[in-house]
Amino acid sequence: MSLTNKTYSNPSQLAQRNESLFNNKHILVAGNIVDDYPLHLETIAQSSTFCFNDYRYYSKLVDKLTASEVQFTANYQGDKAFDLLLIFLPKAKQETQYLLANLMPYLQSGADIVLIGEKNCGIKSAGNLLKPYSSIINTIDSARHCSIIYAQLDQTVTEFKQEQWIKTYPITINDTEIKVRSLPGVFSHGELDKGSELLLQNLPKTMSGSLLDFGCGAGVIACYLQKKHPNLSVDLIDINCYALESAKLTLIENNLLGNVFPSNVFSEVDKKYNYVVSNPPFHSGKETDYTAAETFISESPAYLGKKGLLSIVANKFLKYEPLLNAAFGEVYTAAENNKFKVLKCVN
Repeated sequence: MSLTNKTYSNPSQLAQRNESLFNNKHILVAGNIVDDYPLHLETIAQSSTFCFNDYRYYSKLVDKLTASEVQFTANYQGDKAFDLLLIFLPKAKQETQYLLANLMPYLQSGADIVLIGEKNCGIKSAGNLLKPYSSIINTIDSARHCSIIYAQLDQTVTEFKQEQWIKTYPITINDTEIKVRSLPGVFSHGELDKGSELLLQNLPKTMSGSLLDFGCGAGVIACYLQKKHPNLSVDLIDINCYALESAKLTLIENNLLGNVFPSNVFSEVDKKYNYVVSNPPFHSGKETDYTAAETFISESPAYLGKKGLLSIVANKFLKYEPLLNAAFGEVYTAAENNKFKVLKCVN
């Protein structure tokens, strides 16, 4: 069978030419869902449940998947027993392990397990992740730099406990310490990245009013700043469900208050801030992707009050200065080292 729908991602095209696997099945689908293929899957399965980790695709499809259960969640909980689990392989191995642990308890004994992913996301070795759940694991098709791994659940599944997957670690900058909690799949899982550290070391000495942490990850920036500046109110946004869950956990761990919610760039933001601070994402999967960062920069002035400050950190090779100049008229470098630069603009 040919790969028929060129509008689908490569993994979804491979799934489509093997969709006899999904016919009349009660399917649970999760992982790196990045296109409209769920709309087609819904029509061939007997029942379907989709767990999205990316708010961009969840918000696009949630109202269209009228015959399915649809969740945007970092911890699926349900009451159905599925006979097929389909995971579109995430880029992080730990995230795949987390998904398997979370979702396996909802499968019937003997249920089919299908992993689909690209070679540059580790699909060639992903079968090893299924060994705790299945004794027979096979690669059944490969095309477009992708493969399908098939197995059947024939091992005992243990109860999923999210707490076992959370990493907790302290960070201290300028005598202010917070404890960060993060789930697998979250940027810089288990450690403070050097870019965010440089950013936090080069923000105003006093801050009050309102702050938006864009692409919040585990909530490091907003939580650190609110602890250092108690009069600061913070909103934290991200597209990734694991990041949002981690940010909530970090707030709780440090007895802080913040508003955490999903947003596709500024899609769910309806106010202006005194500060917008970010270590903006520039990856989509394994590829460099500037789209979200470019949109974020160009739209930022509309979400900053008068004299509001935008502060971002970026890898030195990223050419954000022309975008910032176009949006704000002036940009200055507040700090830099051999890898990162902190850029600031005043509205």
